[in-house]
Amino acid sequence: MVITIEPETPEQQIEAVIKKLNEMGFDVHRSTGVNRTVLGVIGNTAAIDIRDLKIMPGVADAYRITEPYKLASRSYHHENTVLQIKDIEIGGEEIIIIAGPCSVESREQTMEIAEQVSAKGARALRGGAFKPRTSPYAFQGLGEEGLKYLREAADKFGMLVITEVMDKDQIELVSEYADILQVGARNMQNFTFIRELGKAKRPVFLKRGMSATIQEWLMAAEYVLSGGNHNVILCERGIRTFETYTRNTLDISAIPVVKKLSHLPVFADPSHGTGIRDKVIPMARASIAAGADGIMVEVHNDPDHAQSDGAQSLYPEQFAELMVQLKTIAGVIGRKL
Repeated sequence: MVITIEPETPEQQIEAVIKKLNEMGFDVHRSTGVNRTVLGVIGNTAAIDIRDLKIMPGVADAYRITEPYKLASRSYHHENTVLQIKDIEIGGEEIIIIAGPCSVESREQTMEIAEQVSAKGARALRGGAFKPRTSPYAFQGLGEEGLKYLREAADKFGMLVITEVMDKDQIELVSEYADILQVGARNMQNFTFIRELGKAKRPVFLKRGMSATIQEWLMAAEYVLSGGNHNVILCERGIRTFETYTRNTLDISAIPVVKKLSHLPVFADPSHGTGIRDKVIPMARASIAAGADGIMVEVHNDPDHAQSDGAQSLYPEQFAELMVQLKTIAGVIGRKL
């Protein structure tokens, strides 16, 4: 249920509405937009007589949200959510580019790639310190040592750090080094884990599961939001279909669909979405044109010898070309890069 508050309503009247709902056994999430305050009521509200709420002082309207995802719904929060992380706004006018290697392999590699991508306009450095791999014999990452390299490189070149956290026991450690906690596709529906991320003090970058519907994706976001962490970024990273030519099928149509359904920022990952280097740039262009708030791409200084996902990693010169093209597209659609 959503309750909208009249403009310039005294704080004590708002608190009275919240108190009444709490006494009825409901959790209340408050959202303050540009022109209105909205209260999101969480719980089974079927027995509530909405008229009792509508007549309370300060209440403009009260209505039930039909979508199962309440806090992620645009019905609850009409304006786009804009996350302020240090000096960077995510979800605003500027399109944010996240770039870096699939895996952190060494300090030298991380520093070199960070310098190259930051010089061309990337605002956040990606890189896996803990790597979920299909094969137990594949490179699993450097762990905390890799986190230290990411933090050092990002600080030197004025970037944010985004890296994957794989288990609830890693949240505290990864949060010491990362500005944004990434949830991989395999963990999107690990509900015990993502519920814990609702208590985290870092924004969560939630990748869509490879077989997840849009509703399931938004319901996963709801787990984080309902835990109190309202800083969630969604990422379309390709779904599994019958097509075998590409690694996954990047569902670009999901971007405008989710932008209509939800207020949360939406990114795209064309590297995992295609798995083929020469398909990354055109799919990145299409993602921005479709309304994505940013993209995440893999860039490697020597992809032919990368420890993981070299085939989908851009060379630095390809990344430079991509940034030129995205700036043109951003201008056409009224945004900036």
